[in-house]
Amino acid sequence: MAIGVLSLLGFQLVDSAFIARLGTAPLAAQSFTFPLSFLIIGVQVGMGIAIAAQISRSLGAGDSARARRLGSLVLVVGAAVIGVLALLLWVLQAPIFLRLGADASTLELIRDYWAPQLLAAWLGAAIYFGYSLFRAHGNTRLPGSMMVMTSLVNLLLDPLLIFGVGSWEGLGLPGAAWATVVAFATGLVVLGWQVGRTNWLARHGLVEELRASARSFAGIAGPAMISQLMPPLAAMLAIAVVASQGEAQVAAWGLASRLETLSLMVVLAMTMSLPPWLGRCYGAGDWDQVHRLMRLALRVIIVWQLALGLLMALAAPWVALALSGNPEVRDDLALLIRFLLPSYAALGVCMIVVSAGNALGWPLRAMLMSGARLFVFYLPCLALGAWLGGFLGLAAGAAIGNLMAGFAAWCVLRRILASPRRRARVA
Repeated sequence: MAIGVLSLLGFQLVDSAFIARLGTAPLAAQSFTFPLSFLIIGVQVGMGIAIAAQISRSLGAGDSARARRLGSLVLVVGAAVIGVLALLLWVLQAPIFLRLGADASTLELIRDYWAPQLLAAWLGAAIYFGYSLFRAHGNTRLPGSMMVMTSLVNLLLDPLLIFGVGSWEGLGLPGAAWATVVAFATGLVVLGWQVGRTNWLARHGLVEELRASARSFAGIAGPAMISQLMPPLAAMLAIAVVASQGEAQVAAWGLASRLETLSLMVVLAMTMSLPPWLGRCYGAGDWDQVHRLMRLALRVIIVWQLALGLLMALAAPWVALALSGNPEVRDDLALLIRFLLPSYAALGVCMIVVSAGNALGWPLRAMLMSGARLFVFYLPCLALGAWLGGFLGLAAGAAIGNLMAGFAAWCVLRRILASPRRRARVA
């Protein structure tokens, strides 16, 4: 699963690296779309968390028939919800991007890119719901393999569609989105064929199951989606702060955002693969195993992210050089790498705790932790740092916010698991 997440996030970073070769303006235009792309991802991840939790709990309780009905429902409802959201974001694009700080010329670049990007987002969401179905049944190998496949297709098409071939000059910025459309469409066909070979879906009793499960599904999906929607909202506010620093700084922030998701590959893989196992333990009442899984996950995350962050901080000038040819963008990106990458060890702790909370029946607490991370720690520190020290202060403030959030999440987890009914018999 980690390899699949690495490949998926890697092609997104390569997308931005290719676009950086088009110039600062196209890269800044793509960077303005990140918060809204994260908004769609937030909705789909929130629903995916509910999918995995509900189905894995049903399987843990031995109710495979209900698991099949839930599998069918979430695929249909999830695709419909994301489709409506994508349509709204297309209609409202001009006022949204103008409020984020985009000027008229940047808005023209965004308009050509946004339609295929929204189509790619819908296809990606449909694939993600299929991945959630496989993960809930304990199969993480296929989702990982599919992520690798779609990433390779995208990487092959990116340079062709962006820069062209022969006498054809290519599509420029929209070419990156169309490459993703083709990659996700190919993956969706293959995934549909794989799902058809299983017995995980049902055709009958769906309406009755919808009525019976709507409240419990909403009880998980609602807080989970709110938790997942908070990062896009925070990203919108952050990009507005960064936009006040200049176009080159927006471009550097966009590249750093892509690098962030890539550097968090192990964390993201765990947030997808760990909840089904925790959900089964929750359904079986096995709190000893919950404690063991959480201890292992947190140790892996802290060691891995600290080692990776320090290595990337040392290599920051060369990494920035590989991602951008613009000297101003390159210098700002190197600054962000030095401050932010080591702080992702603490951010990873917070992400794992939030993901575990949704799987273990604490969706409200998970939502509150996610909100506190962004709006109590991260954004205030970022804004204060920008006000006091410009772009340097902004980078330092964002890192301090991550460290504070990770420590707070660890304290909350310790307190929750220390309650008598959740305490492990063998520590």
